[in-house]
Amino acid sequence: MMQFMLLFSRQGKLRLQKWYEPYPEKQRRKITRDLITTVLARKPKMCSFLEWRDHKIVYKRYASLYFCAAIEQDDNELITLEVIHRYVELLDKYFGSVCELDIIFNFEKAYYMLDELLIAGEIQETSKKNVLKAIAAQDMLQEDSDGVSLEAALKEVGLA
Repeated sequence: MMQFMLLFSRQGKLRLQKWYEPYPEKQRRKITRDLITTVLARKPKMCSFLEWRDHKIVYKRYASLYFCAAIEQDDNELITLEVIHRYVELLDKYFGSVCELDIIFNFEKAYYMLDELLIAGEIQETSKKNVLKAIAAQDMLQEDSDGVSLEAALKEVGLA
């Protein structure tokens, strides 16, 4: 099971974080800081798997972003690497060729895509087509609701 997933830039700026296990905020900041420093210090030709504290870390760099996941000791690193790759493929399909700015300015879409792919740190949907359909449906719903006022929406559901 995945414990958490982080996306960060080559400069060490955190762009996205998803925690599947409860950690206090102070511990999250420390883990994030330590892990980003550790991954950025590694050479490009080094293995994408490392033992870190009581987790295994699986990371992969795509363009200027690092996708990093922490898994339990007995989990398969190659499957986790495949999940990371699947997420990047989904982002690429949706944004064209995804870049750091796409994540920064459309972080809610990136989170939604991750939530469609993973639930509670476990793979939920393996089909890229199904995930993209769910995201397209969400986009349509959002476009439909953009034209509706709050008052009209409340009346529609019987709250006004």
